[in-house]
Amino acid sequence: MHVLLFDDPAIRPHLLPFTFTRPVAALRCGILTLAEKWQHRLGVSAVGYLTQPYLQAKFPAGDVSGAALIINGAVCPDDLLAHQVQALQPGQALYCAELLVAAHITDASQVAELIQDGLPETRQVAEPVTVIDRPWQLFLRNGVEIRRDFTLLTRGRSSQPVNDAHTIVYGSENIFIEEGVKIRAAILNAEDGPIYLGKNSQVHEGAVLKGPMALCEGSHINAGAKMRGDNTVGPFCKVGGEVGNSILLGYSNKGHDGYLGNSVIGEWCNLGADTNTSNLKNNYAPVKIWSHAEHRFVDTSQTFCGLMMGDHSKCGINTMFNTGTVVGVGANIFGAGFPRTFIPSFSWGGAAGFETFKLPKVNEVAERVMARRGLPYDAVEQNIMKEVFTSTNEDRAWEK
Repeated sequence: MHVLLFDDPAIRPHLLPFTFTRPVAALRCGILTLAEKWQHRLGVSAVGYLTQPYLQAKFPAGDVSGAALIINGAVCPDDLLAHQVQALQPGQALYCAELLVAAHITDASQVAELIQDGLPETRQVAEPVTVIDRPWQLFLRNGVEIRRDFTLLTRGRSSQPVNDAHTIVYGSENIFIEEGVKIRAAILNAEDGPIYLGKNSQVHEGAVLKGPMALCEGSHINAGAKMRGDNTVGPFCKVGGEVGNSILLGYSNKGHDGYLGNSVIGEWCNLGADTNTSNLKNNYAPVKIWSHAEHRFVDTSQTFCGLMMGDHSKCGINTMFNTGTVVGVGANIFGAGFPRTFIPSFSWGGAAGFETFKLPKVNEVAERVMARRGLPYDAVEQNIMKEVFTSTNEDRAWEK
């Protein structure tokens, strides 16, 4: 059965800037992306994405003819929900209140009509589902999802041993180490939650890792780093300093000292040395952050909320981000003082003001950065950036 994960049009805009460059289901929360969670639980080798046209070349739908299970890409599955979805018969749809969760349809090309009009035979989920429909829910759910994914990925498997005599381990039964992991003179404390060390990842001298913690494939925790729990370091990242309850989606670096808390960092980002994020207002008031969907600051109802940074954005040394800062795609931030709490995509500057980071220059940087990881900045990637650049023109007020 072909599985298609769709971007709910009522949800995707509220997950910008991260969904400028990926489908909703390609977001990572826990160890796995939402798509990978479904793939594992449904036992399928691949899934397709129903997303924005400009993203389909990178995230293809695959075969959209014939029967398919279509699933809301913003929904995090558990075993019960996966069983309910698998039990759907042709023509049946599964809802959580008014939210379409999944459907079994005989003609996948009619999915747009289904999302709008629904199927005649509907049923409700057995329990309320987890929906990621705002950016801050990624870090809020991260600890729970690390625990779920840890169980899913390690069930019936044996961990590699900790072979370093100078590494201190607490709660060894909650630690799973994949092939190729290298650990040197670190502290791993999994008493309060699991620690997952992905294939070929490295934990360097003096690093302290507290669970729940997910270190994905090829990533490094640098010497002396303090990982305070509920953290995901996505594939091929390098992280140092102090990090708490944050997600780096992949291929991004925070290599030096500085604090990152209650934050989500996109792919291909770099935080300069001693970059710090505030995650708590001095008056302890709920944090408001910029909403691309509503074009205004919205109340998160959270006391703790740090930095939301879109793909390919960078900041210079000693950058200070105020509580609840949102940075778009392809921004370059530098200079003294606190920059504004909404930095539009393709911004160049800092507290003293911004100008437009022109697309050809952005492309030059992206090509260099991706080449360092042996990946091409090809026409598919360039077309995505071009579309985002055009669609965010209105955000760059100085251009007017």
